[in-house]
Amino acid sequence: MSSTPQGTVRVDLGGHTVTVPEGGLYDRYRMDTDLDEVARDPRVSDVDFFRRLPKTRVDSPIGTTLTPNFYYRASTARLTMLARTRAIRRRLPEELSPLEVTPGMGLVSVMFFRYDVCDIDFYTEAAVGVAVKPARHGGLGLLDLAVALKNDHLDSYVLSLPVSTDIAQVRGHEGYGFPKWVTALDVDIDTVRTTAHVANDQGGTDLSFSVATPAQTPYPSGRRVSTLTSYSSIDDAWHSTLSQTNVLAAGGASFPRGVTLQVGRGRMADDLRALRPIRTVRLDVVTEGQIALHMPVPTSVPSPPSARNRTP
Repeated sequence: MSSTPQGTVRVDLGGHTVTVPEGGLYDRYRMDTDLDEVARDPRVSDVDFFRRLPKTRVDSPIGTTLTPNFYYRASTARLTMLARTRAIRRRLPEELSPLEVTPGMGLVSVMFFRYDVCDIDFYTEAAVGVAVKPARHGGLGLLDLAVALKNDHLDSYVLSLPVSTDIAQVRGHEGYGFPKWVTALDVDIDTVRTTAHVANDQGGTDLSFSVATPAQTPYPSGRRVSTLTSYSSIDDAWHSTLSQTNVLAAGGASFPRGVTLQVGRGRMADDLRALRPIRTVRLDVVTEGQIALHMPVPTSVPSPPSARNRTP
């Protein structure tokens, strides 16, 4: 590890050199963060959610690390849109199937994240993803959706996932198999307004987003915990990643008005256009939340039709 004059330090992450803030949580604790110290941060409501989630040491493509990765103060925004499943299928691996809300219609999401206090320090993130059926589950789409919404759990496949820091990119791409890259990415979420801007390689607009923040409802810690399972391929093997969100303040709107989503030029814009979304059906904003992101684990998914139909 060596210091740099800009207030950062260089660290090795599975053979990749990344810079992190000098004196930040990762520099001091390497994922084994002192919860008592985090609890003293005025931006963090409390840390009880994390005390009930012990970390474990695991081997991974980025070396030995602790899991889950804790996000002590986070805010998120999700815009959910309808799209025809035939467009979604063209962007999905053969092994995965879209989750249909009605025959021929699936769900596409554009998401923005701001992580103010995190084991790997502050960063922002954005995503274009689609809802998929749980791997190895052949039930009806409508039944899957009803169960998922009732239990506040969805399964997804992410097409693009830009981030604002090197450590988030290396961990996400090498460790989780997600399509991550680093770009200029601003996300601001408060009780009044939610805005985001993702830059493309030329410094222009890839995606930008702006909307009045829906009225927020506070929740006691642990009362509302949602989960998301994401599928990715690491070294040609399928993995699933579990993310748990402890929602502390959130609000939403069906068929929201006043949403500005600018689709410019870039990787996110290309992915969103390829999905051909038809109509925005839901806006959800969490102004205060906490997240536990687990390391991916191997999972079994169905063989693609092309492989099943092959003659020996």
